[in-house]
Amino acid sequence: MADLICIKNFNNRIEAELAKSFLENRDIEATVSADDCGGWYPHLLFGTGGARLLVKEEEAQKALEIL
Repeated sequence: MADLICIKNFNNRIEAELAKSFLENRDIEATVSADDCGGWYPHLLFGTGGARLLVKEEEAQKALEIL
């Protein structure tokens, strides 16, 4: 399995999920990592650096260009 890297941090999960969908519609696999209890406690993201958008390392440059 390829290594995942963070290409962007978002203030909330909703923005991160929108970016994830945008990338996936362009055939780039992405995932969101957020320590907010599955979206139930969004205020927890303030102390953790936000919601992180992760992609495969080899697709990172293409993903950044698309975003």
